[in-house]
Amino acid sequence: MSASLEIQLIAVTAATGCALVGVFLVLRSMAMMADAISHTVLLGIVLIFFIVQDLQSPWLLIGAAAMGLLTVSLVEALNRTKLVKQDAAIGLVFPALFSLAVILISRYARGVHLDVDMVIMGELALAPFDRVTIFGLDLPHALATLSAILLINIVFILVFYKELKLSTFDPALAAAFGFSPALLHYGLMALVSVTAVGAFDAVGAILVVALIVTPAASAYLLTDDLRKMLLLSVAIGAGSALAGYWLARLLDANIAGSMATMTGVVFLIVFVLAPQRGVLAQLRRQALQRWRFAQTMLIIHLLHHEGAPDAAVECRAEHLQAHLRWQPAFAAQVIRDAERSGAVHQERGLLRLTDHGRRLAEAAMVR
Repeated sequence: MSASLEIQLIAVTAATGCALVGVFLVLRSMAMMADAISHTVLLGIVLIFFIVQDLQSPWLLIGAAAMGLLTVSLVEALNRTKLVKQDAAIGLVFPALFSLAVILISRYARGVHLDVDMVIMGELALAPFDRVTIFGLDLPHALATLSAILLINIVFILVFYKELKLSTFDPALAAAFGFSPALLHYGLMALVSVTAVGAFDAVGAILVVALIVTPAASAYLLTDDLRKMLLLSVAIGAGSALAGYWLARLLDANIAGSMATMTGVVFLIVFVLAPQRGVLAQLRRQALQRWRFAQTMLIIHLLHHEGAPDAAVECRAEHLQAHLRWQPAFAAQVIRDAERSGAVHQERGLLRLTDHGRRLAEAAMVR
């Protein structure tokens, strides 16, 4: 297997694992918790390394997961005091724990390959050089680790899918059914911690946040179905990872940074063009609502003056411009739309309601 293919596999595996857990963080309005955990797990790695003195030890993942859970617990403890909000609590906890990890590395681990810059930025191009043999297969260490984490994430989501779905959208109902929303919550945070650690070598602590949050946020704009959101998030994450790799080769740039850039590009496209929640879709709805509201005003105005002595004046198109303060072009367009819908017809410049228009106007008056 070529180094290029191995790097792409590592990138896709990292992005897929991050995207799966990211969906539930986005739905739970906890996206920035990924940022906190991706930084504070470094302290767990450092502390366990001081004990085992082995950077390849599986205990590092356990220590990282434990530190992630500690981060969540501290944030929620601060939040429960009602003295600070959750975003402020995150901003208080993770810089303190992360800075402690940086101090410990710089003071006691200078001669060890535990570099802060590499943890923050990551470098995928070096991943194929660190190899491990599993079941007779010679694989990059990062690919083996991330594949195992991805498998754990998939199994966890498949086994607890109903419980995760219910506790995400209605924790009170989940508790009433006998589920433990708190246990699921901490289990999910443990997965986020382990996933963040696994992605350190591939994309770094900062850029792993982009892979956790951005594909899930893009998928959220495209669907209301959880299953589809999970699949779309994975597809966007994996596609962005591959696109980022080839962009990095084209520009001779950092692969992880290019991956994060492509997730941002995809999100921007979805943000603008999403069929239901995109910016253009919202502008179209607002424009349509404006025209519908104008037509409703028109038919109510005609109903109010229908049969009245001033109908010959009030029900003329030119009078609408003065009475409703409409521009001539706007008034003409509203009248044309009302005529096309069968609500209004004109007779010698006089606007009259049809039976259909009269029913619509009476219904609007009732509402």
